[in-house]
Amino acid sequence: MADSVGLALLVVLDSLSPAERLAFVLHDMFDLPFEEIAPMVGRTPAAARQLASRARRRVRGSAVPEADPDQARQREIVDAFFVAARDGDFEALVAVLHPDVVLRADFGRGRPGTGVVRGARAVAKQARPVPGAVVQPALVNGVAGAVITLHGKPFAVMGFVVVDGRIVEIDAIADPARLQRLAAHFTGGSW
Repeated sequence: MADSVGLALLVVLDSLSPAERLAFVLHDMFDLPFEEIAPMVGRTPAAARQLASRARRRVRGSAVPEADPDQARQREIVDAFFVAARDGDFEALVAVLHPDVVLRADFGRGRPGTGVVRGARAVAKQARPVPGAVVQPALVNGVAGAVITLHGKPFAVMGFVVVDGRIVEIDAIADPARLQRLAAHFTGGSW
């Protein structure tokens, strides 16, 4: 399943409670009836239906806008984001972000910074360089992104959706366990 869904959906699925995720996946992807799902999530069939419905609304609400088709322009905007972050230029960061930008960050369960941040000024406040980190341009789900390494090892993977010259969505994964799984998937081993 991970091969067929985008980074944004993986972040959204990870934000669901275990019971929501299980009810949603088992019903919507494997077509299991709620009567069979209910005992697995420790709820009644009606409550299992509600879990799946709540998860479905959150997944639908995370629909990714159509990115600018010009990948060179996408890269230019993402590069400007990283330059402004490195230089600590708050106003330049805000300028490349859409006013309603959404940042979905996954640093790992229970780690600070994990969650959703909305709005250009709030997202710009989150953009701090990590000393010693190297930003390597990458194509992430078909759009401009970056792999950030620290001491030669992956520290984060970020995907950006650019629309009309501004960043409207950022998906960031820095959870060490998830990065290790991504490494195994793409390289056949670990980093």
